[in-house]
Amino acid sequence: MKQIPAGGEGKITIRVDTAGYGGQPIKKNIVVHTNDADHPKLYLTVFGFVEKFASIKPERIFLNGYANIDLAITVTIIPEKKYPFNVLGTSAVNGDNISIKLDKKNDQKFTEYVLTVKNTAKVKGKYFDSVIIKTDNKIHPDIRIPVLGNIL
Repeated sequence: MKQIPAGGEGKITIRVDTAGYGGQPIKKNIVVHTNDADHPKLYLTVFGFVEKFASIKPERIFLNGYANIDLAITVTIIPEKKYPFNVLGTSAVNGDNISIKLDKKNDQKFTEYVLTVKNTAKVKGKYFDSVIIKTDNKIHPDIRIPVLGNIL
């Protein structure tokens, strides 16, 4: 924690995790604690609009069904024109209960990636995982898509 002397000046740096807010407004409240008896706390608000890096539909994967039936979800990923990227690879954080496959479709207008996530769990229960998509974009090198499995 950095202290600013009485009557002095300082700089406060605030970092906001904007993951999951693409294409939406965001608002975060910050409390600054001081040793000023009249103003022991200062309240700051940071707000703005988070630009979309890619169109991802659906944004979360829910694999809900019976273990003896094939469960799979297809996700489309389209880079925004302002933030083009190529996919360098994919992986699952855990990978024990899912398999993943990524295909690239090239159109004259845009590039589209199609991610297929399949359930591989054979027993009843719930699991959580994430698919990580590595990109060549320095601003957003990883795209994380959460996966929730509910096997009946």
